[in-house]
Amino acid sequence: MSGQLDELVRLGVIDEQSGEYLARHPAAALGRLIAERLDRLAEESRRIDSALGSIRGLIRDYDVGHDYQNGAFQVEMVSGADVLYESVVGMAVQSPPMRLLTAIPDERTMADFVRKFADPWIDAQQRQLLELQVIIPVSTLAIPGVREQLTRLLDSGGKVRTLDRVPSWFMTAGHDAAGLPALWGGNLPDHAYNFYLVRTPIVVGVLNSLFGELWGRAVPLPWGRRGEGVVQVLRLAAQGMCDDSIARQLGLSVRTVRARFADAMTQLGAQSRFHAGVEAARRGWLV
Repeated sequence: MSGQLDELVRLGVIDEQSGEYLARHPAAALGRLIAERLDRLAEESRRIDSALGSIRGLIRDYDVGHDYQNGAFQVEMVSGADVLYESVVGMAVQSPPMRLLTAIPDERTMADFVRKFADPWIDAQQRQLLELQVIIPVSTLAIPGVREQLTRLLDSGGKVRTLDRVPSWFMTAGHDAAGLPALWGGNLPDHAYNFYLVRTPIVVGVLNSLFGELWGRAVPLPWGRRGEGVVQVLRLAAQGMCDDSIARQLGLSVRTVRARFADAMTQLGAQSRFHAGVEAARRGWLV
C-alpha cells in the first residue's frame, strides 16, 4: 500500500504532509500529467525535426555519391555561339533569377559578345531572369562598343571586373550547370564555340570557388555614377591640375575631390596618387 501511495504522490494525484495523505482535485492532477506529456511530445518533435534535417543532407550527399559511382553526371558537348547564349537564357527562364558567373579570357570572344550576344543577356537581366557577374581582361576595354554595352550591363544590375589575364573561359549557371571549354586555357572561337555543359553540383562548386578567387583579385570598372566621379578626378589630375582646380572645374568641394582620389587608390590597389594614375591609364580608365 505504501508503494502505491508513493506513486500517487509522484504523479501529483495526492499530496503528502507530515504523514497524512490529502487528495488533490482531479483536474489539477490530470492537468499536471497532461502538461508533462505535452512537454515530452514537444521534445520528441524537436528531435524528429532535427533528425529530418540531418537526413535531408545525408540523402543529398548519398545521391551525389551514388551518381558518381554510377557515372550519372550529365556531360553534353554543345556547339555554336548561338546555342551557348540562347541556352543560358533558356535555363534562366526555368529558374529565375539565375546567377550566372562567367570569365572571358580573350578579345575575340569579348568582341563577339558585345556585337551580337550582349543584348539578350542584358534584356534577361532587366527582366530579372539573370544575375550576371563577368570577369574580363583589361585589354578588352579598348574594343569598340565594349564600354557602351558594359555600361548598359552595369545599369541593368550586372557586375563586371577586370584582370590583367583571365586563365580560361568558363561559366556557372545557377547551382547545377557549368560550362567548360573543350581545352582549358583556350577560348571559344578557336574551338568553334564547342564546349562541355556539365550538370553536377560538385563541378559548379569548384568553378564558383575559382571565380570567387579571381573576382577578389579583379578591379571594378570605373563606370557608373560613383565610378565616373573617380575617373573625372584622375583625368584632370593627369592634366596637371591641383585639388583646388579640380574642385572648381567639377563644382565640388576639395574634400570630395580628395575622397574620390582615396576611392581610386582603393579600387586600383595603389599606394599613391601617382601610382593610381599609372594604373588607371594602364587599365584604360582615362581613355
